[in-house]
Amino acid sequence: MKRSKLNKIMIDTKNFLDEKNFILPPFAYWSPEEWAEKNHEYDEIRDNMMGWDITDFGSGDYNKCGLLMFTIRNGNIHEKNYTKTYGEKLLIVGEGQLTPYHFHWRKMEDIINRGGGNLMLQLYKADENEGLSDKDVPVHVDGRTYEVKAGSIIRLTPGESITIMQYQYHQFWGEEGTGPVLAGEVSEVSNDEEDDRFLEECGRFPPIEEDEKPLYLLYNEYPKA
Repeated sequence: MKRSKLNKIMIDTKNFLDEKNFILPPFAYWSPEEWAEKNHEYDEIRDNMMGWDITDFGSGDYNKCGLLMFTIRNGNIHEKNYTKTYGEKLLIVGEGQLTPYHFHWRKMEDIINRGGGNLMLQLYKADENEGLSDKDVPVHVDGRTYEVKAGSIIRLTPGESITIMQYQYHQFWGEEGTGPVLAGEVSEVSNDEEDDRFLEECGRFPPIEEDEKPLYLLYNEYPKA
């Protein structure tokens, strides 16, 4: 992905969040120069993958297949100094913008539609070979528990949420004609570098073409203290 594309996505995200009156923490908008001055007091942000995370999953077409995430809070399964057992993310999902099938071996999460358009999720259980199972899928939506056929699509309107269990394949996108989705994730500690199992191989962390200066740094670009 080009740095200019990342910068534009960040600007568009800030404008969208301003419209929805959703305020990110101050470190979201620190410049690279400000980050260079931050000491070890801010190691929790560095060590726990907090901040901007933008991917096109290697598709080359972010608007068609991509996702913006911002990790607001998180623990760390490898560092005992960090005792948080939970995490929280912001997700911005465009109309028709796909996040492809994946599950998590360790993490259970709630995906929440916090406003905007409708969020569509398609669900499968993983089989013993980590493929798509044809077995019915348990669904947990806002206190209601029921089962659906494999491959069923669940629509989350603003205010609704769904619990995604371990080994539960899910892909999601914004419903066409309803607008971009301000989504959220509340979960156990998140580590997307180790705990994402995609059905098809994809470029979860695409290389960046530096065609202009970064506006804000991605979480894996912070300078060490």
